[in-house]
Amino acid sequence: MKVALIGATGQAGSRLLTELASRGHEVTAIARDISKVPALKGVTAVKGDVFDGAGLAKILAGHDAVISSVHFSASDPKVLIEAVKAAGVPRYLVVGGAGSLEVAPGLKLYDAPNFPEIYLKEAKAGGAFLDLLKAEPALDWTFLSPSAMFIPGERTGKFRLGKDQLLSSEAGSSISFEDYAIAMVDELEKPAHRRARFTVGY
Repeated sequence: MKVALIGATGQAGSRLLTELASRGHEVTAIARDISKVPALKGVTAVKGDVFDGAGLAKILAGHDAVISSVHFSASDPKVLIEAVKAAGVPRYLVVGGAGSLEVAPGLKLYDAPNFPEIYLKEAKAGGAFLDLLKAEPALDWTFLSPSAMFIPGERTGKFRLGKDQLLSSEAGSSISFEDYAIAMVDELEKPAHRRARFTVGY
């Protein structure tokens, strides 16, 4: 597939770029600083600004899918969504956050009493992004939330999928960037969560 990846040099974005390239997809790697985009087969680096909707739409046009991997508090979800729609791209996949996942019936992780204040703005912005996607009448979107700990690690291919509830085990709630990338690209190739949020964890 021809895939546009917004935020291709970030922690999650760089792993997604590697995973997409390793599976033979043709990737347009969009970043502010394209010197950080690695030279991989099938990857074309393009400079882009997440706040420039018209400019983004031009870059995104002609792709089969868009994956956005950008911090919610450092972007505008309305601009991103409108750019995807203006470009006419059929699928939009979003690297989500864990904050809006439920830890008890009706209780989101970011509303739990022990949720770290330092992450609250980003987590609530992620929840707002998900709400905007749910309100879209026709956009074919998917929002993949990681587990609570979203960290560098190994590509094991051994993980669980869930829906709206935070996944956890005896070791806690975590997923590596590498295994998250597998789950996201699997969803790209074989859609199972159209117009829905799902989650991945150990």
